[in-house]
Amino acid sequence: MTTAANSPHLSSAKAFVPETRFGNWFLKTYTWRHHVLRVAIEDLLQLANGAVPEAPVVLDAGCGHGKSLPLLHQFFSPARLIGFDCYAPALADAQAEASRAGIPVELLPGDCSEIPLPDASCDVVFCHQTFHHLVYQEAALAEFYRVLKPGGVLCFAESTEAYIRSWVIRLLFRHPMQVQRSAAGYLDMIRQAGFVFDAENVSYPYLWWSRAKDFGLLERMKLQRRPAFGEREETLVNVVARKPLA
Repeated sequence: MTTAANSPHLSSAKAFVPETRFGNWFLKTYTWRHHVLRVAIEDLLQLANGAVPEAPVVLDAGCGHGKSLPLLHQFFSPARLIGFDCYAPALADAQAEASRAGIPVELLPGDCSEIPLPDASCDVVFCHQTFHHLVYQEAALAEFYRVLKPGGVLCFAESTEAYIRSWVIRLLFRHPMQVQRSAAGYLDMIRQAGFVFDAENVSYPYLWWSRAKDFGLLERMKLQRRPAFGEREETLVNVVARKPLA
């Protein structure tokens, strides 16, 4: 397992907006692992419709504190698992997380706009709640495309601008507001990067924690019906997109 560099910020501050103290604490919690990460991974595997090969090489782009690593090991059974992040303290936590779980992981420092891996070296790029921190999003997608093998898959799960711009997220977390996108905006950007996907490869989870106005409380109290797709502003988008074979 490689170790993280000593500098706490391995990329330019212009390329990545670091989390708040609260945010870094929250990303280490059971709530994050079980109610956010696990739910997203299970949904992405369904959206993949069997496109994930056996024993894949999996790159976790923006692995953070490493709570995703045991789940990726469990659900993807990778032959090689690579964790990649620009924040050295998070990589140190990820190393400890993988060691506790007894999982072989390679941890690499760097920014998503310049991934230190060869062309066509990965079967899966897992990118969960990373993009809303990145300033150079198109460059990151180009790197994902480059490191994926032909036929490889991008498992992308992201919060939309409707959620990131909500009062509670602005209060507790930090993000580059100028690059936030709608669900449609993220899907368009992924297509423009050369990836392909169908409607069956996309979902729009409307989970309680992403609904910052009332966290779904009025629905649970039977005081309001759940708005249907097309009646609401989407707070999350999940997509499994493929790099074409040719």
